[in-house]
Amino acid sequence: MEEKFYTIDQIAEILGMHHKTIRKFITEGKLRATKVGKQWRISGHDLSIFMENNNVTISNKVEAENKNIEFSTGDLDTNKGLNKVNVSTVVDINEVDADQYRKISNLLLAVMNSKDPKLSHSTIHIKHYQHENNVKVMLWGDLIFTKEMLDYISIFTQGNDM
Repeated sequence: MEEKFYTIDQIAEILGMHHKTIRKFITEGKLRATKVGKQWRISGHDLSIFMENNNVTISNKVEAENKNIEFSTGDLDTNKGLNKVNVSTVVDINEVDADQYRKISNLLLAVMNSKDPKLSHSTIHIKHYQHENNVKVMLWGDLIFTKEMLDYISIFTQGNDM
């Protein structure tokens, strides 16, 4: 899967910040970015790392939209406000050949493409490092999304026939 890249304006909108603030983070080295022509591009992975390292949350607009998500786990229903929590995580899966990588990525992308409304603000990036026989799965989303994706990854990677 090809990694998604964002413009400074897109990052500013996602984080609810001014574009000049995003540029400042880039020049200070807090947010990793790549110059493409005259414009900066930020990968989804680098955005996740920045958010995790700097305790940055998404904008109120997106949080307000997330409030409409219904929890399916009984324990979480009693804890008001948990749908405001977003998780950024990287899952390393070792000893993965090209065929196993295709199976894992196809299954995870099928889950993401399920059109489930609660996945609308969640992202997944999957990268295969062939020379290391390693796959990195980068997830960003609410608690329910992260739990479900980790459950799928656990199921897909158990056993010998991935």
